[in-house]
Amino acid sequence: MAEPTLDVICIGRSSVDLYGGQVGGRLEDMSSFSKYIGGSPTNISIGCARLGLKSAVITGVGDEHMGRFIREQLTREGVDISHVKTDPDRLTALVILGIRDNEQFPLIFYREDCADMAIGEEDIDPDFIASAKAVLVTGTHFSTDRVAGASFAAMKLARRAGRKVAFDIDYRPNLWALGGHGDGESRFAESARVTTHLQTVLPHCDLIVGTEEEWHIAGGSTDTITALQAARAITDATLVCKRGALGCVVFEGAISGWDNGVSSPVREIEVFNVLGAGDGFMSGFLSGWLRDAAPADCALYANICGALAVSRHGCAPSYPSQIELRHMIETGSEHFALRKDPVLEQIHWSTTRRRRHDELLAFAFDHRIQFTEMAAAHGRSDADIDHFKTLALDAVTALVGTRDGLGILVDDRLGRTALHAASDHDVWIGRPIEESGLFPLELEEGPDLGSRLAEWPVNHCVKVLAPLRTDDPADLIAHHEQTIISLADACRRTGHEFLLEIINGRAGRPADPAQIHTLMKRIYDLGIMPDWWKLEPVADRAFWTKAGDIARAHDPHIQGIIVLGKEMPDDELTGVLEMARGEKLVRGFAIGRTIFSDAARQWFAGDIDDAAATSMMSTVYRRLIAAWDAAG
Repeated sequence: MAEPTLDVICIGRSSVDLYGGQVGGRLEDMSSFSKYIGGSPTNISIGCARLGLKSAVITGVGDEHMGRFIREQLTREGVDISHVKTDPDRLTALVILGIRDNEQFPLIFYREDCADMAIGEEDIDPDFIASAKAVLVTGTHFSTDRVAGASFAAMKLARRAGRKVAFDIDYRPNLWALGGHGDGESRFAESARVTTHLQTVLPHCDLIVGTEEEWHIAGGSTDTITALQAARAITDATLVCKRGALGCVVFEGAISGWDNGVSSPVREIEVFNVLGAGDGFMSGFLSGWLRDAAPADCALYANICGALAVSRHGCAPSYPSQIELRHMIETGSEHFALRKDPVLEQIHWSTTRRRRHDELLAFAFDHRIQFTEMAAAHGRSDADIDHFKTLALDAVTALVGTRDGLGILVDDRLGRTALHAASDHDVWIGRPIEESGLFPLELEEGPDLGSRLAEWPVNHCVKVLAPLRTDDPADLIAHHEQTIISLADACRRTGHEFLLEIINGRAGRPADPAQIHTLMKRIYDLGIMPDWWKLEPVADRAFWTKAGDIARAHDPHIQGIIVLGKEMPDDELTGVLEMARGEKLVRGFAIGRTIFSDAARQWFAGDIDDAAATSMMSTVYRRLIAAWDAAG
């Protein structure tokens, strides 16, 4: 039989989790919600992918917006979705959750006849199962005959192919019809029926993981050791008992007490949110177990992943990357509330990005003052500007599918139609937040930046043009720095990437490359970690190397640096791109007036039509991309 190409296939439920944004109150009193991917096996598939395993998921989603969200998010996380079934007749499952305190986490499951509960034995492909080192099944998908049949089929096929079977007990009483709709928070209810059913699963497993309460239901006793002994009597699997603040214990042989197992030391931390922590734990354990790590190491990885999960908002979004896990093993954190460790949170943010861009070739037409003046000179209106910006978008989207890395910078005030339409295309979207043409820097959105940015789609990168100089008066420097600090904080809290554009040249004072480097260092010293830098087109190879060195030293996982155009002539700009591309962190460009100026002047004057304007911009844009490619 061929060697497996996947590490683990996770089988079972998937959902969209709506997490209450307000902490410390009843679910009834929560007024806004964050949307995350959910469902135990789906969460685990993401957790495993973040830890470097090749994971896949077998589940079902609806043929609607939430189903597409799950598929797109899994793809972004690197999970194989080839066996995610889109059900035309059923809706994607939904869960509404909240954080009341460190012991109460109310939740409501909306799973009546949902898409993932329609997965059957016919959806289990023997060749696909054999392509993985292991399959993972979870308790909820044994709660009804149809999905139980699918899970049993996958387990038997895995065993027949010489693969491993992992089982997360994942006991939710009300999903076994033991409680009402309002009992989603309940973690345990005795049931001889459920115990008998689960004990038909245990003999077919190589790894079984559960909390003490879950072992009580699996083993048929509310004494944990007795329950574990009952399980051991019918299975040779590795048994893992999660014990909350006590960590976990791993049993590979006979069980007479806790001392028979292997554990890993843990320390006390803040418990912010227990929901989904077990899935993070399982991901960590699998990352060791599937690589044949020692039980103590598997327990260590699992404990760390579980600790990080209970420290953050959300389930899958809270799970660490392999880089983050290694940081915790090698460096750790002195913070009681891990989510308040700035170094750890920056590593988490930058290594679990929504999307990593190896290139960014952006057409910037977010200009406002320039377009307003041009339109006024020809008797044109704001509506005409908005229309012209849709032509600029067309110049970019015409290339979608021919190459990666395409992007736009467009505003909401004069380019709203293009901004909204851009989300239908595979392009990076940057959006300005500064007031156009004002000095010193002022922001369009505010004064409550967080509330305003919460209205922006999460795929919009917040761009600010900052007119910074080191030789400005102290009060002006302080104003600019405080504005950028507030903006960076709001971006991080709302989950938006942040692009900081430094414009150093001003009113007879040319851009000073040394100042730009000093300003970059100062921004980092202020605790600001831009996802992107946008820097002036300096014709000096050493400038770009030093800029890269500064960014690398402070944030090795930064998205990158891009070059702005500043209406530089084509031939000069081509030379700058060639010099800049020698630095690996320079990912591309965001150029505007060089691309649109000629077309805009002629279009607003009525000398050319829409098609000609689009063609002119497309020609220059393609020429700049070709120059970028040639520079590599």
